Amino acid sequence: MARTALLNVMVQAATKAGRSLARDFGEIENLQVSRKGPGDFVSQADHKAEKIVREELQKARPTYGLLMEEAGEIEGTDGQHRWIIDPLDGTTNFLHGIPIFGVSIALERAGQIVASVIYNPIMDELYTAEKGSGAFCNDRRLRVAARKDLTDCLIGTGIPFIGVGDHGRALKEIRHVMGEVAGIRRAGAAALDLAWVASGRLDAFWENGLHAWDMAAGILLVREAGGFVSDANGKDNMFESRTIIAGNEFTHLQLRELLAKAKA
Repeated sequence: MARTALLNVMVQAATKAGRSLARDFGEIENLQVSRKGPGDFVSQADHKAEKIVREELQKARPTYGLLMEEAGEIEGTDGQHRWIIDPLDGTTNFLHGIPIFGVSIALERAGQIVASVIYNPIMDELYTAEKGSGAFCNDRRLRVAARKDLTDCLIGTGIPFIGVGDHGRALKEIRHVMGEVAGIRRAGAAALDLAWVASGRLDAFWENGLHAWDMAAGILLVREAGGFVSDANGKDNMFESRTIIAGNEFTHLQLRELLAKAKA
């Protein structure tokens, strides 16, 4: 697969940060006796990965703005371009030694996501997409799953945890969905969940309470793999509403209708 210079910059940043995370992931077993504690360690790994991504991207495109999970927003002089970065999506998985986490980078141009990279360094899976050029995993072209009936489908979601999110809403939604599908999965990394929809591993995905950096790269991946993405109301307003539903033409619509019934 031929990549543009811009996508190569993103791939280099994501893989370099991913290698750093993989090295730190190898130290997880030693954290049980660490005086600093695992929370501090993860924070250090997170910040180190973000620093790597930021430096690589700013070196290549110094005028672009940045929106980062850890450091927040930095306005660029360009005015049209913004990097949206999650240096460690799946922090809790990382902390517990579960190899489902990744680096997520998206490029926004004039409010539209035009390029995406998501990298899981443990599985060595590199997901890439550019607007109008398709979605890929390690240079293999991706297509969303073709299933049309939710009863045959495996659906991904996120579940809120202590002190975060609307627990009552989550329980109502899961109750409405679980009796209509083949299974529900909660992998713990929204960027990878969306990448898995793009690759056909999951037939659809929904979650509430996400941030832009959790879903920006995945949105483009799903769409370039032939899928549909919207917020809970069927609109292209995911960042503001902090909700997302993704799937193929059929699963996206059916899942959105099920979730609407949960609100009734």
